[in-house]
Amino acid sequence: MGEKRNDLINTCEFFGVSPIMMDLPYPPIQVKERNQAYANLLSMDYCGSVSEMSAITQYINNENRMSSERCPLAKTILGIAMAEMIHLQKLGELIFLLGGNIDFIARPRNGAPKMWTPEYLTIPGNIGKMLMADIEAEKAAINQYRMHIKMINDGGINAVLARIIKDEEYHIMMLQTLMKELS
Repeated sequence: MGEKRNDLINTCEFFGVSPIMMDLPYPPIQVKERNQAYANLLSMDYCGSVSEMSAITQYINNENRMSSERCPLAKTILGIAMAEMIHLQKLGELIFLLGGNIDFIARPRNGAPKMWTPEYLTIPGNIGKMLMADIEAEKAAINQYRMHIKMINDGGINAVLARIIKDEEYHIMMLQTLMKELS
């Protein structure tokens, strides 16, 4: 009764944040034929330990922890997360066309299927370490996409993966710039 409240309010406004990605169109989402092996490879990009699902979740977690103190930085991180959501959607379309399941289960070639888990995330305590973890995750994603391009003999799929790589490289450049601004 009559208690004085001292509410905390986050004043970081995210209206108008757009995906941060290369200003290039995506190739058409098409496959030569149904191929479960290719769908399984893409399931790892979709929701494996190195995946778009992991990237989205890690970026959103980082953005949430940054937003009250570093609004411009948080907005950039959210924009990158939005681009990763587009990648997830493109991969889901490809998996569907290939005849695979879109169920958050990664199906590695030499291993048991595993459902996506937040155990895949790196959640460091300070902003500099968050950005470094994000850079490392982007590099791992690029390496995995390049490996999958070598394993997939379908020009339509590989064109989409190559386009996603361009965004991931752009994200690394953006994150490195943010790191320099922190110094």
